[in-house]
Order: sequence, then structure tokens, then C-alpha cells
Amino acid sequence: MAATKNDRESRDRLRRYTARQQVHAAQVARRRRDDVLAVVAVVVVVGLAVLTQVVWGQDDPGTAASTPSPSASSTAEATGTGDVPSAEIAEGRTWTGQFDLNDDVQLGVELDGAAAPQATSVLVDLVRKGFYTGTSCHRMSDADSAEFLQCGSANGDGTGDAGFTFGPLENVPSDGLYPAGTIAMARGESPDSQSTQFFVTYGDTYLDASTGGYTVVGRVTSGLDQLTANITDAGLTPGTSETDGAPVVPTTITSASLE
Repeated sequence: MAATKNDRESRDRLRRYTARQQVHAAQVARRRRDDVLAVVAVVVVVGLAVLTQVVWGQDDPGTAASTPSPSASSTAEATGTGDVPSAEIAEGRTWTGQFDLNDDVQLGVELDGAAAPQATSVLVDLVRKGFYTGTSCHRMSDADSAEFLQCGSANGDGTGDAGFTFGPLENVPSDGLYPAGTIAMARGESPDSQSTQFFVTYGDTYLDASTGGYTVVGRVTSGLDQLTANITDAGLTPGTSETDGAPVVPTTITSASLE
């Protein structure tokens, strides 16, 4: 009788021990599974983040080829900074003058100090200081919907500025149309990244208005035919696309005046 009782107690202890071992094993397995799931989740999140950076870090070649946008150098990608010329310089009036390119293209220009006082003030101040004389028109587009010549970088290659950037955008066409003869400010991604660079359209140009557009500072009043005959008709050397690059005819601003 005693032996039977001891046997029963031994079996009970064994069952309890086995049950505890099974519970412990289940807990260990669950912790391992949770750890694996956590690691997988981290890997997935990191993978998605890297993929997002790759995708959004790429340019859209279709957009770049079909509608190249006038853009300033990477040094002008910040918010407005530096010693920006006072917007009062424009005096709220029309300024007239001339930009000579390669000595054989005389562009008569008119700047609208009322519609674009800050941009006009910047150009007037830079012309007075002789900043533009000797600088290059480094970029040209001859796309069907975007025909422009871009000028005014300090280093002549699209980089450099006068030590400041400015905003906001002014006098931006809501329909994205920049008619032939338009003078507008180039910029980077930020609306406050305008600086010294500007572009002149030699044909009707359409630029994506959803990006914020570009400040129209004035217009060419004469000499556009000289610009096309002596510079843009010669074409360009493809750069970022077949329709966007440096003009074949090296182009320099040989003199500039405004009054």
C-alpha cells in the first residue's frame, strides 16, 4: 500500500516537473519568435527607408528632358541669407538699360520695379557694382516648350553668387507662360534661393507652375533677334539632356547698364 502511494506521488511530481518544463520551453520559444519578428520588422523598416531615399533621390529624366527649369547653383539652395540689397533701391519704378553679350548682341532691357521690387533692386545693385561684367551665360535650353539662356553665376559655370540669397518670389505668371523676351530670376528648390542668376527667354517658354514658378523681373525691349542669330541659333552642347546644356557659342556679358 505504501509502495503504491509512493509511486503515485512520484508520478505526480514527474507530471508537475514535465508541465513546468513544457511551460518554460513554450516561453523560450515565444521569446525567440518575438525576437525574430522584431529583427525582421527593423530590417523591413530600414529597407523601406533606403528604398525611399533611392527613389526620391533620383531625378525624373522625362521631366528634365521635356521641361528644363532654370536653376541656380547648389550654393543657393538655402533660405534667404546674407546682405541682400534693400528692396527700396527699385524705387517702385521702371528701369531701362542694356546688357551686351560678346560685344555683338545688344539687349535693350526694361525692369519692373513696381511688380518685382526686390528682384529689380538686386539687379540694379549688382549692375552698379559691375558684378555682371565678364560673367558667362553658361546654360541654354532649346526644348520645344522651354527656350532660354541663363546667365549671371559668379564662377561662370552655374556656381557661386554674390554672398546672399533672397525671396520671396514676385510677379510669377499663374499659367506658367514666360513669353519670348521675358527676363526672370533663376533659383534652386527654395523660393528664397534666388541670387544673381537670371534667364532670358528667346521663345515662348512654359515652366511648371506647381513648383512655385519664377520671378519675372522684366523684359527685353530690343536685340532679341541678335541673340537668336548670333548665339542661340548655333545650338547647344548637350549637358543634363539633349535639349539642355552650354551654348555652342561661348557667351559673356561684356557690359551692363541700368538707369
